[in-house]
Amino acid sequence: MDTAALLELVRPVIDVVGDYPNLKALLVLAGAFAMANLTSFIISKLISKLVERTGNTFDDAVASLLRVPVYWTVIIVGCMMGAALLTLNIQVIAKIHNAFASILILIWCIFFVRVVRKALKIISDNAGPHTVIRPQTLPLFNNIAVVVVLALGIYLVFDAWNIDMTAWLASAGIIGIAVGFAAKDTLANLFAGVFILADAPYKIGDYVVLDSGERGKVTHIGIRSTRILTRDDVEVTIPNSVLGSTRVTNESGGRHEKFRIRVPVGVSYESDIDQVRALLEEIGRQEPQVCKDPEPRVRFRRFGASSLDFELLCWVDNPELKGRVVDVLNTAIYKRFKAEKVEIPYSKHDVYIKEFPTLDKNTKSTFFPDTKE
Repeated sequence: MDTAALLELVRPVIDVVGDYPNLKALLVLAGAFAMANLTSFIISKLISKLVERTGNTFDDAVASLLRVPVYWTVIIVGCMMGAALLTLNIQVIAKIHNAFASILILIWCIFFVRVVRKALKIISDNAGPHTVIRPQTLPLFNNIAVVVVLALGIYLVFDAWNIDMTAWLASAGIIGIAVGFAAKDTLANLFAGVFILADAPYKIGDYVVLDSGERGKVTHIGIRSTRILTRDDVEVTIPNSVLGSTRVTNESGGRHEKFRIRVPVGVSYESDIDQVRALLEEIGRQEPQVCKDPEPRVRFRRFGASSLDFELLCWVDNPELKGRVVDVLNTAIYKRFKAEKVEIPYSKHDVYIKEFPTLDKNTKSTFFPDTKE
């Protein structure tokens, strides 16, 4: 910051006290405090009132956060100008200037971190289903914002003290490469977690089926891993890098959360297929846990080896009800078919014995006599 140019602007005012450097410095400092309070008043009363009319919460937050850094910026600039007026060694004045510049950088870094966090919070609150920044990913982006602003602030502080950053940047690059190789699995899970949260192939509470066969409810989606509670009440933790490269079936996805269950039924070839169809549809409609819309329906699938194969198709409100409703429907089908004399065939085997063996009296061995075709 060019304090010399600012001093030239106020010099006609401070020269009225004569050739007294310390008095001039106090006058500049007093003016800085007065200007800081005036600026703070303008921001808090005038600008805040103006931004309230926009109906946007972000500019309200920026105006509120801006008051403190502007106030201290004016005071610190006044201190730097006052220090330049003192009869001190040039090197001492330069160190004081650098120290005040470092404090100023720190103040504005804090301001920008708060502004970015506020902006990210507003974006996450208004996030759509496929937005990258959402409540689940908000902590990650907050941390990234802090790291970026902190790195920029450190660079500016080093630059204010005229420290060459070339060697530091080279060392940081080498360390970054080493850390990247050492933590490649962790980084893979991290990036996969971000993509899963952004793409949202499933959400907490959804029922999913993995390629490995596990089926359960998603209870937690983190940056490193996803946890699934199976129907056996066993929690399975899967790294996000695995989920990002495998097939996941979301039973709760689609146009709605309703889930279709299939109940296969085989009946005898002697059965009346119209009667079987009517019975199955009635059983589906009478079950309270089965959705009325879409209605239950029956499909004649195939001519089996020993049965006519039908399938009762029903919808339930939640995939969690699948096993329970299938059990109820199977029980109702068996009882109703038994009452209506509808045969459910099962595998039968008939054994025909062509001839019983005889005992040879001489050898005491069993043999089968020759038979004629």
